Amino acid sequence: MEFSLNGKDGTYRKVEKYDPETTARLSDHYKNIIDLLGENSGRDGLLQTPMRVAKSMQFLLQGYEQDPEKILRSAMFKEDYRQMVIVKDIEIYSLCEHHMLPFIGKAHIGYIPNGYITGLSKIARVVDAYARRLQVQERLTTQIKDCIQQTLKPLGVAVVIEAQHLCMQMRGVQKQHSITTTSDFTGAFERVATREEFIRLIRG
Repeated sequence: MEFSLNGKDGTYRKVEKYDPETTARLSDHYKNIIDLLGENSGRDGLLQTPMRVAKSMQFLLQGYEQDPEKILRSAMFKEDYRQMVIVKDIEIYSLCEHHMLPFIGKAHIGYIPNGYITGLSKIARVVDAYARRLQVQERLTTQIKDCIQQTLKPLGVAVVIEAQHLCMQMRGVQKQHSITTTSDFTGAFERVATREEFIRLIRG
């Protein structure tokens, strides 16, 4: 699967390329699922649905093909800066691995450099690389923290994720307004004062 932009004519055009064999096999499975659920996969409105869903799932789960540490290393710069760096309100779109229903929310990431910084967009890309997989919010929080800590080796990392889970809203207990918050901290952020400063800044 490949996603790119082609601007040969002076405009940008999104190009999506999918592995034909994977797409065909997924499409066959989704056709069978539609029929097993009591629908008619051969009717006009559903003829292309298995193919669309096959492509959609490959897009939503593209994180398996990405290396988050490589993303960070692609834009590492030496810099003598040892204050807090925060990227907040990073949108998250992920699929719960228990029901394969979406959970949607925001991630707030902070780190204190120790000789190296990274491009700010790379932090958001690391979030996407882990979110675009079958996930649970707790693991997602820790994976992001570990990746930044192991790659940049900063003085500390802080990750807070707030998300709404459709598996709680559409089925099960059907609690429409519940929000799940997870957090994980390393190094300097394990100190109460530093952690409180981070929380105050992301709430500001």
